[in-house]
Amino acid sequence: MTIRIFVTGGTFDKEYDEIKGQLYFNSTHLPELLKLGRCTIPVDLQTLMMVDSLHMTEYDRLRIVEHCITCEFDKIIITHGTDTMVETAGKIAESKIEKTIVLTGAMIPYKFGSSDGLFNMGCALSFVQTLPPGVYITMNGRCFNWNAVKKNKETGFFEEIKKP
Repeated sequence: MTIRIFVTGGTFDKEYDEIKGQLYFNSTHLPELLKLGRCTIPVDLQTLMMVDSLHMTEYDRLRIVEHCITCEFDKIIITHGTDTMVETAGKIAESKIEKTIVLTGAMIPYKFGSSDGLFNMGCALSFVQTLPPGVYITMNGRCFNWNAVKKNKETGFFEEIKKP
């Protein structure tokens, strides 16, 4: 079983320019991250874009959906910025793709050394292998249905939305 990982940017792949004092994108850190995690699962990595999710457009989201639809694998992980991850997950869910799709991200860039990205990717790799078809978000060691989660912008953690 091969797992497709679509890279879209987000904090996972940001780096810090010490001269300008700004975060920026260069290239994905996923190969290094997977090697560091000693991943033995066959993965097929594809970079779709390198954007902050706050700057992601409708076109970007439709491009992600199209790649999920046409992907030859039925297990997909998407690295994504945390601010609009739920919105993108909703677009994917609208297309009713019969695949297991897990979105994950990081609150701290991988290159900072204290990132949650390695842990979140490990969780995503585990969940994508065991969950039934659907769209999910995994952060902070938890897995959520795409429509039952929100990012708590005060705590920086994802939490379940309680349904009435």
